[in-house]
Amino acid sequence: MKPVTREREMVREREIMSATFENRMASAGDGGRPRIVVIGGGFSGAAFAVHLARATPRAEIEVIEPRAMVGGGLAYSTADLVHRINVPSSRMSLYPGDETHFQRWLESSGAAGTLDEATTCDGRCFPPRILFGRYVADEFARVAKTTGGLRHVRARAMSVRADAAGYAVTLDDGSVRLADCVVLALSHPPPEAPSVFAGLGGTEGFVTDSWAAGALDGIASDARVLIVGTGLTMADVVATLDASGHRGPITALSRRGLTSRGHCAGTGGKLGDFSSAPATSAVALLRAIRAAVRDGNAAGRPWQDVLDAVRNQGTAIWSALPVGERRRLVRHLRPYWDVHRFRIAPQTEAILARRRREGTLSIIAASLRAAERTPDGFEIAVRPRGTDGVVRACYDAVVITTGPGHGGIFRTNPALASLAQAGLAGPDPVGLGIHVDGESRVVAVDGRPLDDLLVVGPLARGTFGELMGVPEVARHTHAVAQSLAARLDSNAGTEDAPEQARH
Repeated sequence: MKPVTREREMVREREIMSATFENRMASAGDGGRPRIVVIGGGFSGAAFAVHLARATPRAEIEVIEPRAMVGGGLAYSTADLVHRINVPSSRMSLYPGDETHFQRWLESSGAAGTLDEATTCDGRCFPPRILFGRYVADEFARVAKTTGGLRHVRARAMSVRADAAGYAVTLDDGSVRLADCVVLALSHPPPEAPSVFAGLGGTEGFVTDSWAAGALDGIASDARVLIVGTGLTMADVVATLDASGHRGPITALSRRGLTSRGHCAGTGGKLGDFSSAPATSAVALLRAIRAAVRDGNAAGRPWQDVLDAVRNQGTAIWSALPVGERRRLVRHLRPYWDVHRFRIAPQTEAILARRRREGTLSIIAASLRAAERTPDGFEIAVRPRGTDGVVRACYDAVVITTGPGHGGIFRTNPALASLAQAGLAGPDPVGLGIHVDGESRVVAVDGRPLDDLLVVGPLARGTFGELMGVPEVARHTHAVAQSLAARLDSNAGTEDAPEQARH
């Protein structure tokens, strides 16, 4: 018989503890207020905390976030003003059902009026992303002041340990926060450089994380730049370099050479029903989308209306696909979905178009074959798509923009690593994030969902599908917060009224 490991013992302990979870939630914390610790204070964590605080007066909520500003996260804390939101501000909101909440904040704060380039000729506004981060931070502060049970702890979670009393979350300053329920709202991990670049980490001019402060500052104005990846982050890098005065040649490379598409001038709303009788295979789904696009074009409707419908119905579509089909979709169709789904702001699109006209930006479809540091820079060998030959070129700088390295999330995030080591969490079957059930509860290694360990935001998308954009994350965090609030209030029998909406 195999020896019982400490990890397995802990899983069994949690099974016993889960039976008393509702009792703990009813009586825990100061004055009987359950303690909820949210790890991660980007948009997902801030949105969940705001929704939970507004839904119930029962909880003491702490958001663990190392950045000074709650709500910004990786995407919305960038101070670079050329990094714009990639959908109109009238469709960005913390609150499901109130799409124009951010737009109204822009108008009331006066921020939109000071940004002449933010508004297009047809009236759509694409302000810098930091303004959306400030909007979320302002709303977080307002709700915290109103409810009194919400606060920001500026630190990084290093480990999460479970015991009979709940969880102990150890922070990077050595302090420990006790929790009856932990909510994982972690940021996207940084990109993982392709294997051909092994050994180049730390080399001057080799940028693995373009989001790091000052990451592009050392690139000279005439430098030959290779960007690995051709999505939205590539576009941000080009926009940043362009604004800094860079005029040297830029080559952006990906296996398919696909770039993010733009917005149409007008829209008649979402077009297509993909959820009433959802496809059960990736091929059938692709055919249904293509048919809807053709029908829409015949009626004078843009493809964007169809893709918006697919995005809106994403959870139902994803739920109908078997795990094998989900993997097939991610492997073969995700690159095409991403470039249509993650659209580019018109201002950024114009920068890319100008650079291509000037001949200082090239987008190529090729696979990386080799890379080495030479006296002349970085010598990179690639095989252009559709050919058998290898082409070599030298660059002064290489920037990796291949997207988040979700496959390594349990290795790169210490809090998740501690949960994995204890057998309390693991990757989802598709490889997009953390394994959760349909209620966003983490599924332990033995297959049991844990009532007191939840995930909100993009790292739950292996179960829910489309969970990358603000509207989808807002709906998801709201639903999870409402569910938890109902459990808290039911156990306590409280008659206290939640904060009423004032937006």
